[in-house]
Amino acid sequence: MKKLFSRLLSRLGRRATRAPITFRLTSIPPNTPAGATIYLTGSCNGWTTDDPAFALAFDPADGSYALTIPPGRGLLEYKFTRGSWATIETDADNRAMPNRRCQFGPRSRVVSLQVLNWEDQGGIIPPRQHSASPNVHILAPAFPMPQLRRTRRVWVYLPPGYAAGTRRYPVLYLQDGQNVFDQFTSFSGEWGVDETLDRLAAAGHDLGGCLVVAVDNAGPHRLDEYSPWRNRRARHGGEGEQYVNFLVHTLKPYIDHHYRTQPGCETTGIAGSSMGGLLATYAALRYPAVFGRVGVFSPAYWFAGQSLLAYVAQHKPRPATRWYFVCGAQEGPTMVPLMATLREALREAGVPAANLRFNVRPDGQHAEWFWQREFAAAYDWLFAEGLPVAAAPATSLA
Repeated sequence: MKKLFSRLLSRLGRRATRAPITFRLTSIPPNTPAGATIYLTGSCNGWTTDDPAFALAFDPADGSYALTIPPGRGLLEYKFTRGSWATIETDADNRAMPNRRCQFGPRSRVVSLQVLNWEDQGGIIPPRQHSASPNVHILAPAFPMPQLRRTRRVWVYLPPGYAAGTRRYPVLYLQDGQNVFDQFTSFSGEWGVDETLDRLAAAGHDLGGCLVVAVDNAGPHRLDEYSPWRNRRARHGGEGEQYVNFLVHTLKPYIDHHYRTQPGCETTGIAGSSMGGLLATYAALRYPAVFGRVGVFSPAYWFAGQSLLAYVAQHKPRPATRWYFVCGAQEGPTMVPLMATLREALREAGVPAANLRFNVRPDGQHAEWFWQREFAAAYDWLFAEGLPVAAAPATSLA
């Protein structure tokens, strides 16, 4: 493990020469509120919408806005906003637009752009409809989080037939609850977990059913809560331990007391995407006797870097825990290597290959539509221990 650990740290430490990028907005909508601050939100800052480090500077000489971001690696995905998802940029018809993309390179450059509309200022906003299934309910709009001295909205999905039966069910805990069930509350698209599980149940492929508990993210504190380690560049992180303690010592006991659950680690899972994937990884390592099923979607391992690998070396994972990894080949050059590095660290720490599922989808991107599509396969593999697993319709690396 020591030789591998040193090699992995060296691998993470090597960085090709990269140069900063300056983004310059030459035009913004004429109805932009006077004095508004415009921010860049993207993969470089965990999609924080009001990060002061990514506020554009206004130039009164020509009315432009500019921001220079430090050198990075791989592909940068981003958008512009006035400080929230409600004020995100939109296209000429005031409809959602795909992420902007820019590749870091060896030479500094200026990227000139225009913002056509703001969602809240661009005229008629296409109405969002609630899309959550009837068997999804809000446990509490402000569930107490004593470990963080905050409150949070918590959602619960009950499998079909729950109300009429007496059996107990496995539980899956998901992060970024706004995006799990309801298009109305999502800030970048929903996973449709409820529709997926309802569909599997109707087809007789739901493995007996599962409760899903989804916790909203903390908005401006999202990066803080989803990593126990502080990232100096992002200037966030450090509250992940308290957040996981909330899940384990406050939320899970409540769920197990008030719902018919199977509380053992073999029937308790945790999953998330991006920073939520990092958090799920940490939670399973921190509490191996609690979380025995781990779903890791496009994890933001870059945020933790060497700290995560050191944690794996110091906190032996439970060999019987099942880990499902999935990401897209189009998520930048570091996504697959970093995910593979963590997979190898788990192997060296004693997790057998049979309990590690590693998937790279050729068309996958860092987006909710991708994670929505991949959820069924992850759920099936994580909770179908001992059952045959259907072949995935994409690249799978054991």
